[in-house]
Amino acid sequence: MIADVIRTCLGPRSMLKMLMDPMGGVVMTNDGNAILREITVQHPAAKHMIEIARTQDEEVGGGTSSVVILAGEMLAVAEQYLEQNMHPLIIIQAYRQALDHALEALKDTLSVPIDINDDTQMTEVIKSCIGTKFLGQYGDLACGMALRGRRTVATTGESGRRGDRRSRNGPGLRRPPTDPPNPPQIPGGAIEESCLLQIEEEHVKELCADILALRPDVVITEKGVSDLAQHYLVKAGVTCLRRVKKSDNNRLARACGATICNRTEELKESDVGTQAGLFEVKKIGDEYFTFITKCQDPKACTVLLRGPSKDILNEVERNLQDALGVAWNLALERGVRQWPYSALAQALEVIPRTLAQNCGANIIRVLTALRAKHASGATSWGVDGEMGELADMNKLKIWEPLAVKEQVYKTAVETAVLLLRIDDIVSGSKKAKDGGEGAQLPPNMGGME
Repeated sequence: MIADVIRTCLGPRSMLKMLMDPMGGVVMTNDGNAILREITVQHPAAKHMIEIARTQDEEVGGGTSSVVILAGEMLAVAEQYLEQNMHPLIIIQAYRQALDHALEALKDTLSVPIDINDDTQMTEVIKSCIGTKFLGQYGDLACGMALRGRRTVATTGESGRRGDRRSRNGPGLRRPPTDPPNPPQIPGGAIEESCLLQIEEEHVKELCADILALRPDVVITEKGVSDLAQHYLVKAGVTCLRRVKKSDNNRLARACGATICNRTEELKESDVGTQAGLFEVKKIGDEYFTFITKCQDPKACTVLLRGPSKDILNEVERNLQDALGVAWNLALERGVRQWPYSALAQALEVIPRTLAQNCGANIIRVLTALRAKHASGATSWGVDGEMGELADMNKLKIWEPLAVKEQVYKTAVETAVLLLRIDDIVSGSKKAKDGGEGAQLPPNMGGME
């Protein structure tokens, strides 16, 4: 059932699912992991199928729909042998042997090396990933952002046009500085200080003096900044950012070459980041954003996404994360049993069969022609997800990272093997007494049902 839910979400002719979360919010997406994440199931096997989609997304960032569909098909084709009283271990051994042969064929025969420094080749691979997504119509723009920010985390806004997306060479924050552009001044204000306020002022002044001794231009902190501290910093011409998230703070430190310190008296000249080129505050929509750009050796950057609605923006973010996953994987990867063995090969046909089905093509005719092509050695041929016809994937430039394909096969087979080893489901339960004196085990089940 889980595999059937997302079967129509595979390929360029995939359909969107409209999901309603427990809080009443609506999500529209064709991303397998996003769909399964919103589904609530009770059956333990179904929960495991949802879990493998999450694992696939965390490991390689793509192939979530494929791995669930493949795992479901592998379990379906094994059912006929279980009905013939074939021992599950025999099926498992055949599946593992088929997995080894499939991985060997992927590495030695089917995979093609590419130059990760060649933007043209990298763009072609990433385009084939996002071509099935909502972001496909902005393929060149998305590929460029994914290549420039493959080691980054996306930061989004909720207004603007989709064409206003940017990848900035440095970190950005959805937070303005504490001092306004033209701070108001109130002359002649009478202030009455007590001893406690005077001590606090002296302490704050010492803290600011320790910071200003290093002559910084910008001070960034995870905590709050009092009005008095802001006064001393602004008076010295120093801009301050407060309540910055820890993750953002770490990214800023890496990009600027700064060291995060906890105590002002421990500050050293070497702790000040000197690799940032430009600090700027921009108003985008109704909010102010702070950007640190033109860094000498940025180890972090920001991808700014804009869209006409929150639903579209969320879908674009999911699509871009898939593209970033492809770019990341390309940078890391430079490359009696006979019956169930053949059954696993049959299960692998579920991907081209689903692509043809989603296009409304003749499934039997397409699969028969595809088998003939592969038997003649034309292993690069597959189903064109747009037209439902056979085509050379090399000519269409439809490629997939080896790491994603390997992880899909491994996860699908291991999931099928794990579930095949289960012969019964046992759940523990407790039944309360009518008198409310606590709970006891069911007398006829020994605490199990």
